[in-house]
Amino acid sequence: DVTEIEEKEAQAKQEEQIMKEQELSNLLHEKRYLKALGLAISLDRPHTVLTVVKAILKEPEGRKRLEENVVRLRKDQKEAVLSFLVTWNTNSRNCHEAQAVMETLLKHEAPDTLLQFSGIKSAVESLLPYT
Repeated sequence: DVTEIEEKEAQAKQEEQIMKEQELSNLLHEKRYLKALGLAISLDRPHTVLTVVKAILKEPEGRKRLEENVVRLRKDQKEAVLSFLVTWNTNSRNCHEAQAVMETLLKHEAPDTLLQFSGIKSAVESLLPYT
């Protein structure tokens, strides 16, 4: 009978999830946006990433701070943010944040690098009608 083992594993995963949520909350409160972005991306939470982006943009010189943080993300994190912003861009409430992140990616990534992102073709096709 492995039921008890499976229950313990599920409980451990749930506890880990709660710990990460608390850490994310603390990072946002401390305005440690780069780590908050990384954690939200690793948790695969597009809405939380959007919340972090909005928090950055509310700061003085928000665009500059956003650029500093997005540029420092790893390639896989940038790919995830790109897929998130495609969805954000379809909603008029979130399109400005999506465009700010897209502008940063376009300004700081070489076209050849962008072409190597997974899902870039479908992202561009989805962004064009709303941009």
